[in-house]
Amino acid sequence: MDGLQRKHRQEQRDLQARTTQKKKSATKKTRKSINDECVELERQLKEKHDLEIAQLNAKSEGNGLPREHSDDIANDEHHHKAMNGKSLEHDIQGLTISSSQPSKDELVKKPNRQKARLARRAVEQQSMITQAAKEAEALPDLRKEESRAMRTQYTARNLVEHEIRSDGHCLYAAIADQLSTLRLPLIPEPSENMPPITDPPVVPYKSTRVVAAAYIKHHPSDFEPFLEEPLEDYLLKIRYTGEWGGHLELLALAKAYNVNIHVLQGNGHVEKVLSGTDGDTQPVLWLSYYRHNFGLGEHYNSLRRAD
Repeated sequence: MDGLQRKHRQEQRDLQARTTQKKKSATKKTRKSINDECVELERQLKEKHDLEIAQLNAKSEGNGLPREHSDDIANDEHHHKAMNGKSLEHDIQGLTISSSQPSKDELVKKPNRQKARLARRAVEQQSMITQAAKEAEALPDLRKEESRAMRTQYTARNLVEHEIRSDGHCLYAAIADQLSTLRLPLIPEPSENMPPITDPPVVPYKSTRVVAAAYIKHHPSDFEPFLEEPLEDYLLKIRYTGEWGGHLELLALAKAYNVNIHVLQGNGHVEKVLSGTDGDTQPVLWLSYYRHNFGLGEHYNSLRRAD
């Protein structure tokens, strides 16, 4: 029985390999007929295996049939086995013959409209990118032009630039550097316009933030009309966050320190933020203002005298 089972398993593997190969090579037109052939071959092989097992079991049991009748059964089984073997061999041969490669016409596939559409779109996008690159090359380099104009202004005004870190504190850090250069205190003396500041920060730019916030809080009517948020929220941002400073903060600092602040721009224009005190004796703090030269956008640097 073990030998017969091994033989059956081998025949099943052989048939499965052939039917699998046939199914792989089938086209849409031949797929149904191939599947039917494979099912029929599997059925015939199963019948053959069942018969062989029955014959082996009959021999093992010795069922006591008359000799003549046993011979007839053996002859019939032998004949049936031979016929089944020939039929299976014939069908498998037919399977091999019918598994020829599909014709050249069958291999011609219909055009894939989606792929063609995607290909056209990719070509159009690449064309747009190329065109945009050409237009960008024709545009002026604003960063280079601004840097060149600034250097020209520095030379004409006998100034050198002290670069400030590009972050939200640049205006306050530039003012702190100017005060240090002119040997002015970071915390101004208390006066009618400026309230006293207790426990000032150690970091210079934080000190100028606290001074700006204190002056604005002391003169709310001068600033509230220009705010888009409650005054207290605005003051908290100045004191404790990296919120950028602008013209309102420059005005508060000019008045708090009693100095004039000159802001040099790339086009040569100097914006003057005055303290409001009569006379021309107030110290002048110089800043440079960039629109295009830094990654975060607008930026302030400190300008010192060249001599």
